[in-house]
Amino acid sequence: MEKLFLFTALMISTCCAVTQDLSGKVFVFPKETNTDHVKLLTTRSTFYNVTVCLRFLTDLNRDYSLFSMSTPTVENAFLIYGEPANHVFHVNSGSGPTFHAVPFPQNTWHSLCSTWGHGSGVAQIWLNGKPYVKKFVTNQPISGKPISILGQEQDSYGGRFDTAQSFVGMISDVHMWDQVLTPTEIKSYMNHKHVTPGNVFNWRSLQYEITGQVLVDDAPDDM
Repeated sequence: MEKLFLFTALMISTCCAVTQDLSGKVFVFPKETNTDHVKLLTTRSTFYNVTVCLRFLTDLNRDYSLFSMSTPTVENAFLIYGEPANHVFHVNSGSGPTFHAVPFPQNTWHSLCSTWGHGSGVAQIWLNGKPYVKKFVTNQPISGKPISILGQEQDSYGGRFDTAQSFVGMISDVHMWDQVLTPTEIKSYMNHKHVTPGNVFNWRSLQYEITGQVLVDDAPDDM
């Protein structure tokens, strides 16, 4: 591996916001903690539709949060939360459904997309190219200045992290759009083909802050 960027030592600190092209990179979350995370920054404050896509690898067999968006009035405005022991994913937009029989084994790279549209109120997840059943969440738009976190689950606006829900592993290729991507677009993302980058969060021009011991490293060849 080439140069490894360590943003903190053993003490907890917050790095200043940066905007970077993270193509060919991963965020590494090396330990369980109730502090360390990546905050994704945007000026947007209202969402009528959402698609979040990312790739991840972990050896955890307990619950963990991949993506957590909170607003001042809704702590789980949009949440992607896994229970690998039960083959379950949760997608929350206020109060959200549970997606069952979703296998995501340990120590394997997974490509995940989650969509939601306020018109139908329906959410769906795609994992490794496979779409799962659509379920109703809410017809209410997401509004208010969002705080979007990788690696922790927000139990309050921007905080109250729980070590038992923290992510340990690697996350990469994070994009968020203010629209529901088509199945063709999602399949293109899953297959590492060209897709228009996210217009809310764009891995190729990502504005973010790191708190704690989170690393930026080269992506492995098998991702």
